[in-house]
Amino acid sequence: MSSSVKGMRDLWGDELRWFRRIEETAHRVFGAHGYREIRTPILEYTEVFKRSVGDSSDIVAKEMYEFLDKGDRSVTMRPENTAGVVRAMVDHKLLVNNDPQLLYYMGPMFRYERMQAGRYRQFWQIGAESFGVASPESEVESLAMLFDFLQGLGLKSLSLSLNSVGTPESRPAFNAAFRAFFDARADRFCEDCHRRIETNPMRILDCKNPGCQAALEGHPTIVEFLDDASKAHHTRLKELLTTLDIPFTENSRLVRGLDYYTRTAFEVLSSDLGAQSALLGGGRYDGLVKQLGGPDTPAFGWAIGLDRLAMVLKQLHGEAPFEPAPLLIPLGEAASAKALQLAREWWSAGLRVQLETRGCPLKKSLQSANRMGMKLALILGDGEFEKGTLAVKHLETGAQEEWAWNDVPSRLKG
Repeated sequence: MSSSVKGMRDLWGDELRWFRRIEETAHRVFGAHGYREIRTPILEYTEVFKRSVGDSSDIVAKEMYEFLDKGDRSVTMRPENTAGVVRAMVDHKLLVNNDPQLLYYMGPMFRYERMQAGRYRQFWQIGAESFGVASPESEVESLAMLFDFLQGLGLKSLSLSLNSVGTPESRPAFNAAFRAFFDARADRFCEDCHRRIETNPMRILDCKNPGCQAALEGHPTIVEFLDDASKAHHTRLKELLTTLDIPFTENSRLVRGLDYYTRTAFEVLSSDLGAQSALLGGGRYDGLVKQLGGPDTPAFGWAIGLDRLAMVLKQLHGEAPFEPAPLLIPLGEAASAKALQLAREWWSAGLRVQLETRGCPLKKSLQSANRMGMKLALILGDGEFEKGTLAVKHLETGAQEEWAWNDVPSRLKG
């Protein structure tokens, strides 16, 4: 039997329990804000990402799982989901009335990239997208929901790193000033930056090469070139964040890794594990819907990786909260039939009970229960069968008591 494909992995046990905890928290918090779930296909036509993410991005240039299907059409396993959600909105004509559409998603994404701690080639994301509202208020509502979500998982030391990347109309002036700055010290920048200066100069600010970051000292900032409407938008956003006590700092080099962002770009930073690091990011992308064939629609969104978030939560809190179901152990054929009947009644009532169906000796069943971390064994032998009771063994202490069948639901709930 061969091992799994490099960069892909199985999810089970404690890590999967953290995934479930994260997903359940997302459903609860996002639903409270009026967001509705959407599920898009894993495979999209490649053009969806080339038109949205941009040919100059590392995702399109280096990382996409792109191939021809049996109909000789170029398809791609989604590397991110904003483009797919926008494509779905356009396909189903959900934006023609200009009504706000508040959506969230969760599922696997795929990028062929270098693996690191918490980063895989198949990875899971949760994201939220707001369509149809251009105001700073809509952004702050989404960010407040995001903070509620993260704080609901037990993260506390959170802050925003914030920038405005302007609009396509205001960006040429910045690009010209930045190109002049770049040309004066071009020999200090890496090969990727030399490629980016020709395709999207702003992306150079996102380069992770330490030498390039040093060479950027004193660079022109995007906010110096904002149009009046973008300046007013950015000022109002900061006022509203202050009103809600959401901490933020401005970062003139924050541009995000995708080409479709306009105006607001942000990352959420956490120092829960010591050194401050980015947990997720997002921003405004007012031109993307039109770019993919839909009406001119403002939009704002963000996405977070479950893999890394689960890793952070495990480091902070240890194992995910989990209590195995009690094990119901029937001894003999008559007891087995009655145990099936009782278990089905309790399952229908919403109780958690695992049924021993192997017909093995009691000792072996109790050994299994101990290995699985169970706390209770509910034993139905001949004597108990006659009395309508169960022998209840507390596996952590060894104590034993007797419960009537009718009392089991209330005792387990208690």
